[in-house]
Amino acid sequence: MKNSVKDRASERGSASVKFAITLAILVLSANAGLNYVPVAYDAESLKTDMSTAVMQGLALPGKVNPIDNVKARIQKSIQQNDIPTDALLEVKQNANSITARVVYTKDVNILPFGIYRYAYHFDHTATPTGFLLKQ
Repeated sequence: MKNSVKDRASERGSASVKFAITLAILVLSANAGLNYVPVAYDAESLKTDMSTAVMQGLALPGKVNPIDNVKARIQKSIQQNDIPTDALLEVKQNANSITARVVYTKDVNILPFGIYRYAYHFDHTATPTGFLLKQ
């Protein structure tokens, strides 16, 4: 038994359209990644620097003011990590510890030409942990 295959005009050319759509999605995803990843990396670097500054400020010997030292270290990290200059920096000394808090919002272009901007909000409080707080 012979089945005749009919030529269907509606099924022609769909591969190039699918390829174009897939390529557009890949390009938009790569653009979003190239814009978002550096902002997130800078934020994580700031978190690490904040934790380090709080621990080192708590362990300072002598007559050095730990709050000023922690502020200076975090402000240096803010400048190095391309954080907005209007970031809120609070350093407080509790009974036997120091806490530092940084808050900022940075716009990230997810889609090209400013079609969609994501407001990356950073709010982190660094508190010392470990053997320095044990009494």
